Amino acid sequence: MLLRLPTTVSEAQRCLSEGAIPVGGATLQWAVWQRDGFPEQAMSLREVPEANVLGTEELGAAVLLSRVDDRVPEALRGAASRVGTGAVRRAATVGGNIVGSTLRCLLPAALVLDARATVLDAEGPYETDLSELTAKRPVLLNLRWHTPLASSHRKLPDEPGGAPPLVVAAAVTAATDGHLLRVAVRDGYDVLCESVAYDTETGPVLDTLARTPLGALPAGAWDVVREEVTAVLDRVA
Repeated sequence: MLLRLPTTVSEAQRCLSEGAIPVGGATLQWAVWQRDGFPEQAMSLREVPEANVLGTEELGAAVLLSRVDDRVPEALRGAASRVGTGAVRRAATVGGNIVGSTLRCLLPAALVLDARATVLDAEGPYETDLSELTAKRPVLLNLRWHTPLASSHRKLPDEPGGAPPLVVAAAVTAATDGHLLRVAVRDGYDVLCESVAYDTETGPVLDTLARTPLGALPAGAWDVVREEVTAVLDRVA
C-alpha cells in the first residue's frame, strides 16, 4: 500500500481523484484492511495545514485526540479525553472519530457547538453541516464554531460487552434574541440533538426540553441530561 502525504488541499483533492483512501490514525481501519485486504493507496492529511488547525473556534481533522486541549470548549476537550485509552488517543484523529467511527464520540460535542464542517471531495473543498457530514462521509478538513458561553460533556463508564456508554453534551450560546441551549445525547449508536431558548430559570428550560424527543429517553438517561443541563446553566447564571 502506498501512503500519500499531500501538503496542500489541492494535492489532497488530486489524491482523492486518483483513488486514494483517506486514513487518519487507522486505529479502526487497520483491522478491516487486515481482514479484507489493503488498498493500493491511502492518503493522510497530517501535512495539510487546514487539517491541523487547533484554536478557540477551530479544530482540524488530522489533529490527534491527545492534542485536543483547553484551547477548545470543554465539551470537545472532554469528549476527546474520554475516547479509548491513552495509546488510542495518541493515534486516533478528530476526523477518524467523527467520520470513520460508528461510535462518533466527538459528534455530540460538535453538535452542541453548532459546528460547521469544511470537507473535501474530488471536486474540491466546501462547507456543510454535521448531518451531511455523517450521512455522506466526505473527507473532513476541519470544524469551526462560535465560542459558547459555557459547555459540558459527560460520558458514563463503559460496561464490558455492553452497549456503547451514554454520552451527554450541552452548551449555551448567545443568540440575537437571547441565549440558546443545545443538548446532544448518544444513546446506543443513535445521536439526538435538540435546542431550546434559555432565560434565567432552569426549571422551565428543563420542562421545555422534556417536550422534545430527548424527553422520551429512558429515565436514567434523562437524569443525566437534567444534571448536565443544570450544571452548564449554573455556569452562565
